[in-house]
Amino acid sequence: MRDLPWPARVYLVAVIGAAAALIVRGVIVSGAPVATEDLDILLVLALLFLVCESMPTLLNMEQTAVSVSFSASLAAVVLIGPEGAALVGLTAMVSVRPGLPLVKRLFNGAQFAICGYTAGRVYEALDGRVGVPDVNAFDDLIGPYVAATAVFVPLNIALTLTMIGLATHVRATEMPRRGMAQFLLSYLGYGTFGLLVAGLWATVASISAVLVLVPLFVARWAFGQYHAQQRSYDATIAALCQAVETKDYYTRGHCTRVSHASSMIAQEIGMGHERVRAIRYAGMLHDVGKLGVPTKVLQKDGPLTEEEFAAIQLHPMRGLEIVRGIGFLDEAYAGIMHHHERHDGTGYPMGLAGDEIPEFAKVIAVADAFDSMTSDRSYRGARPVPVALDELRRSAGTHFDPVMVAAFIRALEREPWQPPRRVDPPPPEVAETQIKDHDDPTMPIQVVTGP
Repeated sequence: MRDLPWPARVYLVAVIGAAAALIVRGVIVSGAPVATEDLDILLVLALLFLVCESMPTLLNMEQTAVSVSFSASLAAVVLIGPEGAALVGLTAMVSVRPGLPLVKRLFNGAQFAICGYTAGRVYEALDGRVGVPDVNAFDDLIGPYVAATAVFVPLNIALTLTMIGLATHVRATEMPRRGMAQFLLSYLGYGTFGLLVAGLWATVASISAVLVLVPLFVARWAFGQYHAQQRSYDATIAALCQAVETKDYYTRGHCTRVSHASSMIAQEIGMGHERVRAIRYAGMLHDVGKLGVPTKVLQKDGPLTEEEFAAIQLHPMRGLEIVRGIGFLDEAYAGIMHHHERHDGTGYPMGLAGDEIPEFAKVIAVADAFDSMTSDRSYRGARPVPVALDELRRSAGTHFDPVMVAAFIRALEREPWQPPRRVDPPPPEVAETQIKDHDDPTMPIQVVTGP
């Protein structure tokens, strides 16, 4: 708790105090938060909550998981009332999730207790009947239960985001919104588990909790397989990228930075999560075609012949040939193939112009040139970021798509660029690279013509 800013500490104490006040109120008003005959229900739901809270389910979003433990609190709303739902939520304080600090346990338990109690009051206000439901009266629960869920979910998110904002000094309006619709739908969808528990309790009692755990663990297994597949994809891309950088010395780290810059632009122009992932792959592999260019051409220390320059101009097409069989790249193919096209039609390999150029290629072209200008080269130091941005502005409408340039500049205003650290000079045999830096729009390639 010492590491928390003082506003976060005050907020934490307030949330814990509010949760404690709710429990004390239940004791004072009714003598006990839960009736004696309902203690077995409380115990089963608390165990269900603890199991789910300790094993969150991964979502198809980076670093995002959702715990379905709140479904146990919502089941408690129906079966044992608001005070019982609050007690079930307090179980989060003893979560066995590895590495979870005590402060987070206390906050999670308190905020779940507040959400459960509030949802319970809404349920009762809409004439929801507390107790084990009759089979024939189950339909009467659905309306009040949906309302309770609709209160629980946003309140839970609001309490959590407020704590994150106070602890990290990040306002809620600045937090990532990509995939938020999927998160909310998943969260609300998992709320139906609570209604399932309450409905089944009338016929199979505590076994209903076990029946709920079965689809939960199936879902966890499926998501685990998905993320394992994504990790294998990332490893494949990283291996190809490393092969390119081993062959072409001056681009060490270039593909990773282009991938990051491309993602920034993609998010700024509103691409969905899957397209952002695809353009991240495209940025990593945009120069993979260099594997098909002779090393002596890439590392030549003199002007290129027309044949050698033609070989370099073919590297986008060679890149497409190399990755064509990798099915998960999807739209990334277009970015790899056309990232050297120019807005005015003077680029290569096909001389596309304007709207003829695929969107992925327009994005990567800006990211590629920007990183080239802001990175060290053997013949010059890295240009300052403002200088590189001025060059992008000057070239917007001729070399680059103006929309992508403007989007990248806006993205950099929120997330300042961290240029790569200075690297050691390359070996003498690859030191002279000025004549072949085809990624830097300010350094034209010298080509030898004639015999």
